[in-house]
Formats: sequence, C-alpha cells, structure tokens
Amino acid sequence: MKNKEINKIVIVGGGSAGWMSAALLSKAFPNKNIRLVESPKFPTIGVGESTLVAIRDFCKFLEVDEKDFMSFTDASYKMAIRFTDFYDVDSGSFYYAFGVPFMEGTRQGIRDWLWRKALEPNTPVQDYIKTYFPHSAMFDSNKFSLNKSGQFANYIPENDVAYHFDAVKFGLWLKERYCLPRGVELISATVDTITTNNDGVETLNLDTGEQISADLFIDCTGFKSLLLEETLGVKFNSYADILPNNKAWACQVPYLEQEKEMQNFTGCTALGNGWCWNTPLWSRIGTGYVYSDKHITDEEALKEFKDYLCSDKMVVPRTRDQLDNLTFRQVPFRVGIHERLWEKNVVAIGLSAGFIEPLESNGLYSVHEFLFKLLKCLQRKTYTQWDRDVFNTACIGMFRNFAEFVALHYALSVRDDTDYWRENSERVYDHGMVNLEPTTYIGFKDLQMKKMVTADPGNAFREGIPWISVGMNYPVLDQVDQKLHEFYDGIDHKKEWLPQFLEFDRRKHFWSQAADRELTLYQHLKKYIYK
Repeated sequence: MKNKEINKIVIVGGGSAGWMSAALLSKAFPNKNIRLVESPKFPTIGVGESTLVAIRDFCKFLEVDEKDFMSFTDASYKMAIRFTDFYDVDSGSFYYAFGVPFMEGTRQGIRDWLWRKALEPNTPVQDYIKTYFPHSAMFDSNKFSLNKSGQFANYIPENDVAYHFDAVKFGLWLKERYCLPRGVELISATVDTITTNNDGVETLNLDTGEQISADLFIDCTGFKSLLLEETLGVKFNSYADILPNNKAWACQVPYLEQEKEMQNFTGCTALGNGWCWNTPLWSRIGTGYVYSDKHITDEEALKEFKDYLCSDKMVVPRTRDQLDNLTFRQVPFRVGIHERLWEKNVVAIGLSAGFIEPLESNGLYSVHEFLFKLLKCLQRKTYTQWDRDVFNTACIGMFRNFAEFVALHYALSVRDDTDYWRENSERVYDHGMVNLEPTTYIGFKDLQMKKMVTADPGNAFREGIPWISVGMNYPVLDQVDQKLHEFYDGIDHKKEWLPQFLEFDRRKHFWSQAADRELTLYQHLKKYIYK
C-alpha cells in the first residue's frame, strides 16, 4: 500500500460515533475535507446516555459551551455509579465515585480503611467511598455543588463530574451546532455497494448514484460494521467467555417526582438474570434491563424488567397501569472487538469496532478514546503500517482491559439465586484477572501491549478496581497484609489506629454538614442550566 497524504476523510454513519468523529477531526484538522454519509433509512441506536469523566476531555478539546450542550441534549450531571445487589441478593449498594481520593493525613493511603475494616469488622463497605471522597456526602441526598468554597477538599467538578444525556440528541447537537457550521459536508444517502482495491475501500456507491472516494474512511455503521467487517473481512473476536449478556430491554420513563428521582449518579441494580440501569436526565429517566437470553426468554426478561419498575428498587415505583403507557424497545448486541480496528484505509469507531456492554458506562468512552488515539496518528503528513499497528495495539489493549474490569463485577459476585448467577460463579477466567492491587492493571496476554497501554493516562477505569473490589467484599490488602501483622506483633492495633479512624469520622461529619447546605441536583440545574 502506497503512503499518501490524508486530505479527504469520509465518515460512514451518523449517530453519536459518526458525529463525534466528525467533530474531533474537523477541530483537529480544519483544512481537511471531511464528509459524513448518513442514511435516512437506518435509525440511530441510542447507546450511551451515561458517560464517564473522560467525556470532559472531549468537550474541552471541542471548546463546548456547556450550557448550550446540556440544554439541547436534556443533560444532567453524574458524580458516581451506584451498584445494588451485585455482591449478593439484597446485599445493598456501594458507589464508584469519580475523582481522585483525598489522601491528606493518611498513613498508607487507601490501605488505612482496610485496617479499619479488619479491626472493626462491622464497618460497612459503603464507608470506604465516604472516607476518601468528600463529595460522596452528596450522593444519597441528590445534592450537587460546584465547590467554589472548597468545602469538599479535592473535589473539582470540571474534572470529576460526567454527564447523563440523550445520546440521539447528542449526535444532533454535534451535527447541527458544531460540525455543519465548521464545514463538515453532510451527504444524506445510503451506501448501495462498495468497490475495493489493494488499498482497501476505493469507492462508496450511493443510492443517489453518486460515487465517493477518500484517503481515509471512518466506519461508524454500528454493529453492521459495513466497511471493516463486511467489506474488508476483518474478524470479530467475541468476549462472551467473560461477559455473560447479549440483549437489553430499554424504555424512557417520565418523572413522577422529579426532584426526588433526579439522582446524581447512574444506578445499576442486579436482578435474576442480569442488571438494570437507571439514568436520570433532565426531563425523564432512561432505564433498561441487560440480560442473557441463554438463561431467560425475551418475554420473561420483559416481565422481570417490569417487575423491577414496579418495585421499591425504583426511587418512586411505577404502577402496572403506568407501564402501559411506556414503549419498550429490545436491543440485541454482541460483546467483543474486531481483530484490527484500522485495516488498510478503514478505521472503525464505535459499535462497528466493538462493544463491551452498558455496565460502567463505557459506550461512548471507547468512541472518544479511540478518536484521540487516531488524532495522534494523523498528526503527520501521512500514516504508515506502524501507525496502524500502534493504533490497533493501544485501542484493543485498552478495550480488553476495560472489558475485564466490567467482568470483575460478575466475577466477584457470590449470588447463586438463579442459573444465570450460578453459571457466572463457575466461569473460568484465564486472562490474568487475579491481580487486584489498586495500582496495577488486571490482565494482558501480551507484555508489549501492556507496556504500551499502561503508558496511556486515559485508562481511567484502572483506579476503579479497589472501589469495586471492596464494594464486593473483596479487600486487596492480602488479609490486611500479613507482613504488617508480623511487624506490629504485640502491638494493640486498634489503639494504634484509633486516632486515624476518629479523624476519618470527623471529616465525614464535616462533609455531611456541607452537603446539607447545598442545592439538590434538580434545583441546581433549574437555576443555572434550564432556567
């Protein structure tokens, strides 16, 4: 394949992935010719209403007007993810808080709390997050703060808060408010046939009769993967060996008590054959049930989902009559990623590249992270096979790492109430998912891949391992570190650590009082965004 300068880029497919691609490329390369082919025949899959804090990097790069973006996309703020009943049936909830833990005054960082759990076994696992994340005091009461007075220690909203938004409206906002004004050309047509050559895709033959060529094609055609898989034949590698789910029921639920139901986190509740998400937007709640059709029929899953909506697992349970007014949509999916994401002159972004599942809000994360890696490769005059190899290695390594992090939520569960969970407990993980130390990653087959990916600070899920493992009653201190026990042999451990524990309690009390003085999330949004 002859190297040539990249001047013409064609994106195939709209939706979030397509318009995010167009936005970043047009911002980074304003002098390149960027066109997007969007078919009116295929509806957009609304994946990704819940995001991670890395979306902030995407917005900062584009210099997004937050108020305009949020009001257009029905957005709300998200400070954490809450997991309910994942450890066991009726085991309660724990949080994965965003941001950097507050370590000032600790002896051994996050290990201090593990000593407390060992010396005071009745300490609930929820106390872990409350000890290290000052803004966690606002979670249970749906409060929100910009922290202008600094009362929540190292909490920085500009870095530590993600968004809930309507993914379809997000794509429309990028299209109408950002990409088209910046000169991205929209071609409303459907790809009929594709001509290939030794370089990859030669032309797209549209149903309008037009033929389109480009130096680089971006495949954003969803699970169809029209260019990468169907045309170039790149193999899809399934992750079904570590991730059990393959379908979801989804619906949009109107608020009954908006201020009470508008939570500042994404809710994830484990059920008999999967789990439900709860994503509070400004005007409605996005909710759905992710499940495995190997263990339950679609009709049974829908019934289980409706039972959940009518249960006390919802902030305000719905009635059966209220469910009759809702539209339930089924979304089948496959978990895994293609062997290569950049093949010849085609790069796959979004669902056409791969998909994990909705747990841990990873849908849009891989989109903007893959795009940032692509931008680095396109900074030069042209690209070589080295660029493709680096891109593929980094993206697939990051993706696999995230997939194993998601699988950890199932691996650490002790539920055995259904065949789904019993089979889960017998699943064999042979990819190195045994190292749960907070400062390490959790498994790579290829050492070279590990070196490349661990050098990338974008892998935010790395820091989430201790919060999930402790929430699932799996401390990572090696039985509170036998070596330390031997070192402190003969010392009254509880007396030794008591001043530290009292300081933790004092901090939590201060943060709790500060949270009481803040507006609820609903009040904040109404005052500053939707007034």
